[in-house]
Amino acid sequence: MQHAVDQAAIGGAWALSKKDKDLNQGDIRYYKYRAMQEYNSNRLVTKPFSSVPNIQLADYAGGHDNSVIVSASATKKLPFSGFIMDRPITVRVNSQASYKKGGQYNACLVALEENEDDTLSIGGNAVVKAQCGLAALSCEDNAVNIDGSALVTTGSIATCGTANVPDDLEGVVTEGLTNLYDAYKDLVPPDNNTARSYNCTGKGQNKQANLLPGKYTGGLVVKCTTVLQSGIYVIDGGELDLSANYDVTGSGVMFVLKNGARIKFGGNGNGNKITLTPMTASDFAGTGYENKADDLAGILVFEDRANNPGNPGHLLNGNSQSLIEGLIYLPSGDMTVLGTADVASQCLQISARRIAIGGNANLETLCPTEQTTQVGESVSDVRLIA
Repeated sequence: MQHAVDQAAIGGAWALSKKDKDLNQGDIRYYKYRAMQEYNSNRLVTKPFSSVPNIQLADYAGGHDNSVIVSASATKKLPFSGFIMDRPITVRVNSQASYKKGGQYNACLVALEENEDDTLSIGGNAVVKAQCGLAALSCEDNAVNIDGSALVTTGSIATCGTANVPDDLEGVVTEGLTNLYDAYKDLVPPDNNTARSYNCTGKGQNKQANLLPGKYTGGLVVKCTTVLQSGIYVIDGGELDLSANYDVTGSGVMFVLKNGARIKFGGNGNGNKITLTPMTASDFAGTGYENKADDLAGILVFEDRANNPGNPGHLLNGNSQSLIEGLIYLPSGDMTVLGTADVASQCLQISARRIAIGGNANLETLCPTEQTTQVGESVSDVRLIA
């Protein structure tokens, strides 16, 4: 019977760690349902004469309703005690198990490749300020590799594999997290089949391009001061090249990359200013994607999973005037942040197959951790305490 209530308490505690304690299974709470399952499965010998268990929540170690207490009794006339007392005796058993939910891991720089080493690397004289966290889904050794010459400030480094980091970062590293995941894996990129082309109008310093959402076959290469109207821009092959010395402004935009398209964000020195912000949920009204607006909101670049860009992959080479917001999501491509990249942002996030930051890159993102991409949780802690 003691074994039965022990297993019942542990089963109920696991249920609490996985499901809300108020969730019902039929007409009873789910944690009680699981506790009853375990109790009944472990009382084969005592089933004819043991009681229905009493199952209740209890506070433990300063928590609230964070443990399960199971008690039961059995009444039976036993050979020896029955001979002495001439009546049945009652045996009572109790057990208590506590639970603690696993920690949640969020990150604003996420390497998505699961089967390679060195998927998130920072080296050279790079400066990365990302208090919102770094993550690598790879389970290989040295999935994260940060060279001692780089200066990295972050609140968390999470990986399924191992991380090779300087001594001052070891305290924020968690390795061996086997349940990390790509939060956008099942999200399908939107489309826009309206054919568009890039044209500059005006002369000299007054040349300007005013672009509308749609499909840009063969790429979109900036050749003059460019303003993008809000909406979905499908880059069908070629390059989305914003690196020439012209200002580029796009408020409420999303770039979708298809058929090998690559991005090249940045400039030469401080000759251009890039200001890009992603679409909000309300910007999807009338696009046919209203039902997915909450999921798509905040994504600045969405790469099709079959895009598979060739070398050199995607490049972020910003300057001190760059202001890029939102998520750059590149599940099939590698992102390189190199050279003199100097990008400041209130909330820039990069999730790519592989991420490499080097040279004199200076990347700073000020995303609040709770607003960044969730990449997984550590395993819940359940233990028998009484």
